[in-house]
Amino acid sequence: MAKQEQKKTLLQIAEESSLRKPEEKLVYEIGDTVNVHLRILEGDKERIQIFSGVVIATRGSGTRESFIVRRIVAGEGVERMFPVNSPKISKLEVVRHGKVRRAKLFYLRDRIGKAVRLVERRPKAEMAARAAKLKAAKPS
Repeated sequence: MAKQEQKKTLLQIAEESSLRKPEEKLVYEIGDTVNVHLRILEGDKERIQIFSGVVIATRGSGTRESFIVRRIVAGEGVERMFPVNSPKISKLEVVRHGKVRRAKLFYLRDRIGKAVRLVERRPKAEMAARAAKLKAAKPS
């Protein structure tokens, strides 16, 4: 029992060096449409390539944590898995938030056309500001 606890702490110590720093942590949720900025080496040059799509799943924890992004290219679905702690990911932008009720969105694989789109989730503060603006504009 003591050996298992010792191994666990050694694994945690080894993993800590390869984890992202808290200020660099990627912030996203399932159903978000994201732009993943990837560093790509071509010969001796480095460039940024953007992969945009919907986050359909996350898995793992620690250094093994990853997420899957799905997009449609020329009518064909393309999925790519990204390790969260990869140094090749330079930036992750959230374009829009999708309203979902599941942790895994694999059902999107079977959908075609407009059925693939998710309803946009809006923060409560934004909704309240919009309601106040409409109320002020409406003469009573």
